[in-house]
Amino acid sequence: MADDEAPGFSEEALRGLEELRRRLPPPDAALAPVEARPAVSGPAASEARPHYWGHRERLRQRFRTGGPAAVQDYELLELVLFNAVPRVDVKPLAKRLLATFGDLAGVVAASEARLMQVPGATPRIHLQLKLVEAVARRMAQSGVLGRNVLGSWDALMAYCKTAMAFRETEQFRILFLDAKNVLVADEEQARGTVNHVPVYPREVAKRALEVNASAIILVHNHPSGDPSPSAADIEMTGRIEDACRAIGVTVHDHVVIGRGGEASFRALGLL
Repeated sequence: MADDEAPGFSEEALRGLEELRRRLPPPDAALAPVEARPAVSGPAASEARPHYWGHRERLRQRFRTGGPAAVQDYELLELVLFNAVPRVDVKPLAKRLLATFGDLAGVVAASEARLMQVPGATPRIHLQLKLVEAVARRMAQSGVLGRNVLGSWDALMAYCKTAMAFRETEQFRILFLDAKNVLVADEEQARGTVNHVPVYPREVAKRALEVNASAIILVHNHPSGDPSPSAADIEMTGRIEDACRAIGVTVHDHVVIGRGGEASFRALGLL
């Protein structure tokens, strides 16, 4: 018997094994749920290959070759989801997430509670998205920490939007500056509800003294998306300005962040 012969198998059995091997998906195949796979019968069945077999590698290669401009938003989201969902066609899920949350930023910033309401979402997917959000926030933060923020205002606003624009509840942050207007600390002062966040002027002034700040910039978000300052925002800012003036700390600005942009008290003549 020749070395390359398989003892104990008939020719019919060998043909069956070869047929099985040909029909198995490749290792990188992105498998869809059974009910979504195309039904193929007859002579063509042995040659059929679902369209999504090899899709992941093709998409990765397209991104490697052409960069972000070569893929659409749902495809970029697919690439992110690949690490959280092995061997499943995630294109339908990526499109559902974008339809639910509006855009990539909304998907990445979504809370776990809201994300889990989307069919197909899992805690592992939420973790993957939070990792993406953390990386984006750190990258934006690196553009302002240790720099004169008044001279890097666009970078500062980009960071604030990344950190706050898509939050579902109000957050109040304080940016502490030294005598050269260099950012020395960035701290969350309080969290609130969808339309209110409690802020105590005395605590703001106290913290400014603790970090030896010469000036501060107040920042909070409006989950409604509209950054227009409310009457309560204006009244609270005035009280913080009074408290800080008493200890020699300047309030440079109060910025309200919304999904569509930001509103500066200084630019509006409110400070």
